[in-house]
Amino acid sequence: MEIRFHHSITEIPGSEWNRLFGCDHPFTRHEFLAALESSGSACAATGWQPAHLSVRDADGSLRAAMPLYLKSHSSGEYVFDWSWADFWQRQGRSYYPKLLTAIPFTPCSGARLGHPELPDRERAELFMLVNAAVRELAAQHRLSSWHVLFPSEPEPLFEAAGFLRRDGWRYLWNNKGYGHFDDFLAALSSKKRKNIRQELRGLEVAGIRFDVLEAEAISTEHWDHFYRLYQATYLRHGQLGYLEPGFFQSLSESMCEHLVMVRALRDEQCIGAALCLRSATTLYGRYWGCTEAVPGLHFATCYYQGIAYCIQRGLQVFDPGVQGEHKIARGFLPAITHSWHWIADPELGRAVQIFLQQESEAVGELTGQLAQRTPFRRNPEVIEPPADD
Repeated sequence: MEIRFHHSITEIPGSEWNRLFGCDHPFTRHEFLAALESSGSACAATGWQPAHLSVRDADGSLRAAMPLYLKSHSSGEYVFDWSWADFWQRQGRSYYPKLLTAIPFTPCSGARLGHPELPDRERAELFMLVNAAVRELAAQHRLSSWHVLFPSEPEPLFEAAGFLRRDGWRYLWNNKGYGHFDDFLAALSSKKRKNIRQELRGLEVAGIRFDVLEAEAISTEHWDHFYRLYQATYLRHGQLGYLEPGFFQSLSESMCEHLVMVRALRDEQCIGAALCLRSATTLYGRYWGCTEAVPGLHFATCYYQGIAYCIQRGLQVFDPGVQGEHKIARGFLPAITHSWHWIADPELGRAVQIFLQQESEAVGELTGQLAQRTPFRRNPEVIEPPADD
């Protein structure tokens, strides 16, 4: 087999990449990664130097592929290792650059090593082959570490390769066969149900209504306005958004069937919008922006409208993104996530391992506490992340 590293996703034909990863999961599609690169959102200048891996058989056919980036910082990852970098810096050592296998700016789980359907033994052999190649690359360039974020691959693959596991959590809404949004509200405790209805009633009194645009119905004008909302929201926090305007336009041209835009309208003017991506079973809440801070607007646009969409379309899961305990009161329950980390230097590796052991205990305890705060009338257990598409 021939293993190569590529400076651009375009060096690997999209048809071959998508054959390995499939086309249903939006974030592992070749088109999504290409949009990030072509727009200048994920490139060397922004600290995301592509180094994607490919494995080809002797006949030249693509056997496996993996997104891989050389990172000069830890922004846009949602698994925070700033303290590790600070510790190593204080030892007079360099933590950056490092290697990262993840989808830029996207804390959603999915396959990280695309390959044909294989028996467990052959898949393990392929993973170890890739593992050896990436670590050799790290040694050649004196890179501190390799991190694999939000993978759906089985844990034994990483454990056998000597990765350290990091635990975290996200919040997921699960469709319990609701026929209407009111059925979902009826499943909540009376207090939570009342609070949500009050939020929605307040927006109605303020003259705000919502619509949903999908696929080709999202026009260039809609994209231009959405990008202004997106950047305005970041600017209010003193920073620029990660994504360049060409990214959204590229998605609309190459994979529009995955796009869902929720708009909040007042006097026919869009004052807020949320952009989601979808698969056959799951809605992913990703980007948001607004012109003004209206009470309840964010919750209604980003959460309630997404839940209603899932019920109407028969989607099973709504993943609104990591972080934010306020999601629990809106029907999203905590779900355990894992990331995997290989540290080149044994001294740093031991320090990180101690940190992760302590953190894992705290995460487990806190996740259990969060699960007890369920807004539903009965107390479900902490759920595991859904099977990926």
